[in-house]
Amino acid sequence: MAWKPLRLIPDNTNLPFMKWARIRTPVSIVLIILSFALFFTVGVNAGIDFKGGTVMEIHSHAEAADMAGIRSKLDTLGLGEVQIQNVGGPNEVLIRIALQPGGDAAQQEAVQKVRDALGAEDYDYRSVEVVGPRVSGELAHTGTLAVLFTIAGIMIYIWFRFEWQFGIAAVATLVHDAILTMGFFALTQIDFNLSSIAAILTIIGYSLNDTVVIFDRIREILRKYKQMPIRDVIDLATNQTLARTIMTSITLELALIALFVFGGPVIRSFTAAMIWGIFVATASSIFIGGPILIYFNIRPKAVEDKASAAAEKAKPAKV
Repeated sequence: MAWKPLRLIPDNTNLPFMKWARIRTPVSIVLIILSFALFFTVGVNAGIDFKGGTVMEIHSHAEAADMAGIRSKLDTLGLGEVQIQNVGGPNEVLIRIALQPGGDAAQQEAVQKVRDALGAEDYDYRSVEVVGPRVSGELAHTGTLAVLFTIAGIMIYIWFRFEWQFGIAAVATLVHDAILTMGFFALTQIDFNLSSIAAILTIIGYSLNDTVVIFDRIREILRKYKQMPIRDVIDLATNQTLARTIMTSITLELALIALFVFGGPVIRSFTAAMIWGIFVATASSIFIGGPILIYFNIRPKAVEDKASAAAEKAKPAKV
């Protein structure tokens, strides 16, 4: 008995994505407006990287530090956000403590609480540094520039790889995904730190990958069917790549959900943003990237008018 391969998405779909643009456009605009409103009214829950705080490096006398034990002890101190991670080896631990209200005296008091909770018998305290708002502001500025330069570089690449119209459509898709991800951070109030910037850049890269696949298929169909209207070209290209797009996203989402559930609090903000971002990127590559091209003259108007007229003649007459 031969096993048939599992197909969640049929190979020969014929979905009218361009007709659905009437629904897609208002929904996208509303989501973007809500994201901006949340960002400028509620704001994101900036983590230690952007608010400042205290960084402690400790060395465990054991071969491997008891990360769960350290976390359980520090969570009872009431210091706000505390990040714990291994650096350099299993017995080297980096502790980040949120900036405490009350100036330098409050920071020193927080450090002493950590020392008292962990004790001096099992750990050596290598270094203690206080990260002020100025350094945090520089990190936020640098992270923003990283996202902007990435988007600009992508537009230039798509411009040379395809045409300028494709570059603008790709950037519009990426900006859409980045804005909705920022709105997600503002809505959920999960920690926004440097790993969140990494999540946004990763989402942009994934969205670009999906969008380029569809754009490449659009270009192939434009060359093969010179008399096919642009709307039909975009629908055909999106349908031909739909199974690949959906299955890739589902596979990635399953891995991210597992990381979110079992990966612990250190990477939870990263994986939560990625789960939302992959969903948004998949939807935008299908419903936004290709349909935006309809507003650009990627084919001379005379040729497009001739193709549209031929398509109308080919339609069966209504009885």
